Formats: sequence, structure tokens, C-alpha cells
Amino acid sequence: MEIISCWRCRSRAVFFTMLIVMVVAPRVRAGENGASVYPIGVETVMPGMTPPPHGTMLYEYTAFVAANQTDNPNGNAVPVEFRLRVFANAIKLNHNWGVHLLGGTLESNIAIPFVDQQLHVIPGLFSKFAVTNVDISPLGLAYVRGHFHFYYEGDLYFPGTGHSSTDVLNIGQNNYAAGPVGGITYLAGKEEISSKLQYLINLKDVPTNYQSGQEFMWEFDGMHEVHKKVAVGINGYLYKQTTNDLMNNLVYNNGNRGRDLGLGPEVRFNLITHGGFAVKYLHDMLVENKPPTNAFWFQLAVPISVGHHE
Repeated sequence: MEIISCWRCRSRAVFFTMLIVMVVAPRVRAGENGASVYPIGVETVMPGMTPPPHGTMLYEYTAFVAANQTDNPNGNAVPVEFRLRVFANAIKLNHNWGVHLLGGTLESNIAIPFVDQQLHVIPGLFSKFAVTNVDISPLGLAYVRGHFHFYYEGDLYFPGTGHSSTDVLNIGQNNYAAGPVGGITYLAGKEEISSKLQYLINLKDVPTNYQSGQEFMWEFDGMHEVHKKVAVGINGYLYKQTTNDLMNNLVYNNGNRGRDLGLGPEVRFNLITHGGFAVKYLHDMLVENKPPTNAFWFQLAVPISVGHHE
């Protein structure tokens, strides 16, 4: 790692690091200050599945995320002291209304994340606990066609709590965002292959006059059943910021476009009908304009109402 000897160079590097590490839980991603309203990597457990008509599912997500550096646009570590630790919990409710439309059934969901976060940079240690960006999908369409389970919807993201433009550490983004989302899960015998795709358009953070670029996200998993109630495989994601960040309607920091590829193992336990839990690990690679992270996840799915297939 290159050593910065002059005080002015070190000061500029510290300022750059502090600027990009205003993070979103449970993951650090692209957009304003290196973050996104969506925690990429969260939906890699059968992401195409939705409740049957009149069914309701409760999901719980727990994550521990660690990063010890932040990478520049060339994928190289910025040579300053940096350590990030995130502990996050989120709950999600997904309900299928049983209303038929365009060959599918209407469904809705809401996800609310709670995050405790610590950031250590040269000025000191900073910590915060808050509710981060809430994700609401008012209406979507869910389908089952043979071995395929899939849906498409429009998601809306809202600012979280405890955000201040003067704080070194913030949890979540202080802007609204929206975009199309689609997920598909293929189940046949002992095999499962799933994907979730979404494209996010960020609105301007009014207090700072900053607008994050648009974002493409692909989450996926491939699993094999090794026991009647246990499946193992891989999970991952690809993140790419497709347009530039803007400050006062001008391109900021050469666009500040983020990129990330995450991969790791996943184990799923189907202990109850329509429910169970999963544990997984994700390691970041090919990172640009982001802190590369290591993340450990525990995810739980419990049916509140099993509904019925029509």
C-alpha cells in the first residue's frame, strides 16, 4: 500500500474517505456518499417465491457486515485508516390478496430495517442506531407456472430516521427512490435456481442538492437438496451504477460510479411447511468506489397465514 507522506495529501485522503463512507445498512453501496437505498445481497434465498393467494409471510433478516478499507475508481484501496462494522435486523411482510389480474394474483410487501453501525476513521470512532430506508411495494403480480414461481412489481424507497448532512456517519440515504423489480425461482426435484433483478432511479437529496446515479442490481442463488429438509449451494449479486452522481446538477467526482460482485456459500433449512431459515456468507470482489465487505447473514421465513392455491 502506498504511504502518503505529506500532511496535505493525507488530509485530502481522509476527507475523501469520510465523504464516501456515509453508509446504508446492511450493505455499503453506490450513489451518494457510496451508499444505496437498497441492501444488495439481502434477497438471495428463493427470491422468486411469494405467498399463495390469501397467504401472508413474515421474513426476518439479520446481518453482520465488516469492511477494513474502501476502494477507489481503479479498484485500489484508499491508503487511510478505515474500519466499518454493521449489525442489522430487518422485518418484511408479504401478502397475497388473492385478486386475479393479467394471469397472476396481486401481492404487496413492506420491509423495515433497523441498523447499529460503527465507523472508525482517523478523526475517531463514530456510532449510530437508526431505521434506514423503508421499502414498500404497494402492488405486484405473482405467478406460478409449473416449476416456475415469479413476480414483478414496482418498489418505493423512503428516507430513514436520524439522517443529518453534518454527521460523519449516517445510516441510510436521505432521498426517495423507485424502480421496477422482478424475481423468479425454478424448483424441480432437488434443484433450485433463482434470480432477482431491479433497476433503481434515485431522486435528489434536497438538503445537499446531491442526486445519486441510477443502479442495476442482480441477486441470485443456485441450490441442491442434500437432505429432505436441507439444501446447499451458492449465492451472490452483481451491482452496477449506470449513470453519474450529480452535485448541484453537475457530474460529481467523475461520476462516482460504483461496481461490485459478491459471491459465497448458502445453506437453507426447510423445517416447516412454507417456512424455514437460511445462513449465508458473501464476499465482495471487483469493487470500485465502495468499501469491499464480508457479510454473514441469517434469514428466517415464517407463514402467518398459509392461504390456499387456487
